[in-house]
Amino acid sequence: MAPAGPGPTDHGYRSVLVEADGGSRGNPGAAAYGAVLKDAGTGAVIAERGERIGVATNNVAEYRGLIAGLRLYEEYADGADLEVRLDSKLVVEQMSGNWKIKHPDLKPLAMEAHRLAPFGTTFTWVPREQNKHADRLANEALDGPLGVIVGGPAVVEDPPDTGDVTATPERPREATAGERAPSAPTAVPKPPWEQGPPTTLVLVRHGDTDHTKARTFSGRTGADPSLNEDGRAQIRATGEWLAPLSQLGPVVLSSPLRRTRESAEIIGEFLGTSYDVDDGLAEAAFGEWEGLTYKEVLAKDPQSFTTWFHDFDHPAGGTGDSMTGMAARVDDVRARILEAHRGKVVVVVSHLTPIKMMVKQVLELPMESIFKTETSPASVTVLAWYEDGRSVVRLLNGQPSSDGLGASTDIR
Repeated sequence: MAPAGPGPTDHGYRSVLVEADGGSRGNPGAAAYGAVLKDAGTGAVIAERGERIGVATNNVAEYRGLIAGLRLYEEYADGADLEVRLDSKLVVEQMSGNWKIKHPDLKPLAMEAHRLAPFGTTFTWVPREQNKHADRLANEALDGPLGVIVGGPAVVEDPPDTGDVTATPERPREATAGERAPSAPTAVPKPPWEQGPPTTLVLVRHGDTDHTKARTFSGRTGADPSLNEDGRAQIRATGEWLAPLSQLGPVVLSSPLRRTRESAEIIGEFLGTSYDVDDGLAEAAFGEWEGLTYKEVLAKDPQSFTTWFHDFDHPAGGTGDSMTGMAARVDDVRARILEAHRGKVVVVVSHLTPIKMMVKQVLELPMESIFKTETSPASVTVLAWYEDGRSVVRLLNGQPSSDGLGASTDIR
């Protein structure tokens, strides 16, 4: 007898989709995930879940959403073909085996996701606007009084243990098909002045180099130029401006590149402290564009240059960093700094791209925004994170210049 042809499994689904998302208001901060399981053929929702997970980073929340989606698959559609869609480039590339998993918090989560994912699972990156269902679930879970939203074709009496989910004494009745857990007004946020001291990042771009003045691509794989005399003067002025921070016992961190280390040394003299190097603060790599001016790149490689401005997965100079790759790296280093220096002032001496990425995250702006903000040499940008995870921009591109702009700003 010939073997039977392909057909639906006992649950009736041939192919399903998991859409998952996670987010943190503060990174780290109050975090939640959302996951939805859909019939790939009809788009009908099979089951969904959103859950608050306490304080976590964006990347942890995204992995938790993935794991929740895989558990929904295991419960409702085990054996069906599976495609997982996420708007996290980092998670997609790591689960696909293209990127290494370096952060210790992510390794056990990735192992659990690999254990749950059936052989042949496809991981697909989608833009955020195509992941609105999962994003909505995460936000509703984060804003609701009990932090849990469940929907699906059956009552879930004993949901799987998801680890560090914030427990509540009274769990809501699990919703059945077509239902939504009752919503309630968002809790009144605690005023910043009633919380503990925020974690403040004072982001300083390095001073001028000859490459800076020439508008030359100068990334982490390039020539690594030193500050020029103008750059040293700029940084001395910035260091003098920041000198009152010495009373707060600041931490000083620097990118490993020469111009930032030289800048950090000068600033450290004004603050009365040394600096440590963090490789995550380095500028992007620009591939074959390293050492070329913008005009030279536009003349030599116009198609790739134009694509780079619009396709954020496109590597700069063919072999350099993409914007999505940079966003993931900066996200990791920011989370690491905030975790290690809670409630402190941290002076971070870095570069154009990492600073713009941090501002983008705080303001929750699209990637296009990095081309719409200015970060001058030796300028100061101040970001702060409160205990409840909220973050604010206190100063953007401030400079101790002769026109007085920013000179009277309280950056502390």
